[in-house]
Amino acid sequence: MENMVFAEELVREFLVFRGFTNTLQAFVKELGTDIGKGFQVDKILDLIFSIYIPKFQAENLIQLLRFFNNCFSSHETHLVSVISELDISIIRYYIIHAIQAGRKDKVIELFDIHGTELLQKDQHWASWFAIPYIKTPKSEPQFRLYFSKEWSNALHLSLRNFLTKMFNGTRIPALMKISSERNMVSRLKGDIKQLNFKLAQLQVLLEEKETQLHHNSLLATEVIVGTDSSSNPLAGSGEPTVFVPASSHVICVSASAQAGEREPKHSEDIRPDDTQVSTSKISNHSGQNTGNDVQREEEFPEVRVDFQETFLGHTSPISRCRFSATGDNVASASVDGTVRIWTYDSSAPTSRNATIYCGAEIMLLEWECKSDRLLLIGTADGGIKAWNVDAKRVVCDLSCTEAFPSVLDLKCSPVEPIFVSAAASRWPGSSDIGKLGYASLTVWNMRTWKAMTVLPLGEDPPPITSVCFNHNGKLLAAAATDGMIHMFDMSAGLQITGWPAHDSAISSVLFGSDETSIFTLGIDGKIFEWSLQNQGEVLWSSDCSRFCNLRSSSHNKHEMALDAYGRRLLVTSNSLRAPIYQVRGHAYGMRTLPHSASITTVDWHPTSSIFLTGSADHSVRVTSMA
Repeated sequence: MENMVFAEELVREFLVFRGFTNTLQAFVKELGTDIGKGFQVDKILDLIFSIYIPKFQAENLIQLLRFFNNCFSSHETHLVSVISELDISIIRYYIIHAIQAGRKDKVIELFDIHGTELLQKDQHWASWFAIPYIKTPKSEPQFRLYFSKEWSNALHLSLRNFLTKMFNGTRIPALMKISSERNMVSRLKGDIKQLNFKLAQLQVLLEEKETQLHHNSLLATEVIVGTDSSSNPLAGSGEPTVFVPASSHVICVSASAQAGEREPKHSEDIRPDDTQVSTSKISNHSGQNTGNDVQREEEFPEVRVDFQETFLGHTSPISRCRFSATGDNVASASVDGTVRIWTYDSSAPTSRNATIYCGAEIMLLEWECKSDRLLLIGTADGGIKAWNVDAKRVVCDLSCTEAFPSVLDLKCSPVEPIFVSAAASRWPGSSDIGKLGYASLTVWNMRTWKAMTVLPLGEDPPPITSVCFNHNGKLLAAAATDGMIHMFDMSAGLQITGWPAHDSAISSVLFGSDETSIFTLGIDGKIFEWSLQNQGEVLWSSDCSRFCNLRSSSHNKHEMALDAYGRRLLVTSNSLRAPIYQVRGHAYGMRTLPHSASITTVDWHPTSSIFLTGSADHSVRVTSMA
């Protein structure tokens, strides 16, 4: 009965909820003297043969046998007779043990108290009443069998088999099925997650194969066209050619270049100063205008949607929106200083739904990574609040120091009860994140809500705009306004490495899903994926400056989000749609369905192909990709 403890906790919770204190006390008392030992066969056998019989606790033994008689009284007639036979055998075992231990007084005591009851059950007990007065009962033919080791072993085995059969066949109460069903749902969710991951891998493989086939066909076409042109005796003579128009060769080269754009850059092709996207190089090499690439990017297909829900609870532009650790809840904030906690799934409980009034513009939201219990809120006036979603109240209200009044990012450790705050020495002005003074990185304890340590950044360091933990919380990546990436060892509290990633300030930083790379988004709209194994090596890059160039934006800071499989990168946008890039893939990206204003914040569901977009039109959308 592995779900017994869970059912007992539910009963306790219900009794407390209803205020049945007397019933609760009686329930707890009976649990403390659980005579049935939670229907665990080994514990029951130990109770009988290791405690009650060796210590001559006849009353407790009789009470236990009555308990099982009551439990199994509703079963078939032949099982009831088996129960009766086992009762008789267990009491006889008690008597034999007492005789062998020289405690005939315990046998006489048993017969004095329960003799009449035993005779009513079985008349054969009459001959056993003489056993305390027989000098050597072991030599008597009618008792000799019960003194043998074989009989006691057979009794142990028979009782074990019987109890196992009865407990396995006992009808399980509906209350105990809740835990089983919950465990089954958890297993099914795990299976679904694994299957989704396999499906994603197969989709990527399929896209690679399709692109490879398309690329090979284009190359074959180019070769055929070139051969025909050179072998045609009329070519170059000024007379028209039937097989090859004058522009055909150029078209084929351009198409081949397009196929090449989908191939990732190899590490040996990237130099330290090579920060241009590979598509630009290939297009320039083929003599095509880079504007054609921009046009193709603008023609990203609209994302295929399974379902989309729109939340209209805010009255001001959305500043942040985040899925909770499980993905069941969403927290969204607006510039009017309110935070809404809600769920998009009609089957999910709405008990945690709430509206939080903070009195200042909300700049940051961060859920506790281990559960959905705590939500950290960063405000424009330098405050950090911790909201308990179960208690529906603020459990901590921190204020930054006067030296660093501006909080730029908050991140919780995925393992330890700590979070890191990135602060600057000046208030943010307009959209220029490059004029924020100096930086400070503070590690906070989420149990005491006190600062633990300040990570070293050197003398007068530029502001840290974005931080990110790796999967086990041992590494912290921090991106700065001078374009540098800083890596910290959290166990030692020291910076271990760093490298220049952008020529301008970095707006957002993320670890890749396989923990072997790190993504950075600059305020100039350039995205790079950096190798953590070969520091400074670019694995993938893209230019989304049309969508999220801070120099032409009213946003304080653009951000990006990586899906659970590490294949798609969603970026905020100055326009009505946000781009979704295929990371290191061979396919072009996609565009989200349009809002009616710019997209200010994005996030991905932790396990599914579902993403969030918050907009300056006051709406938040949950979109599931088909």
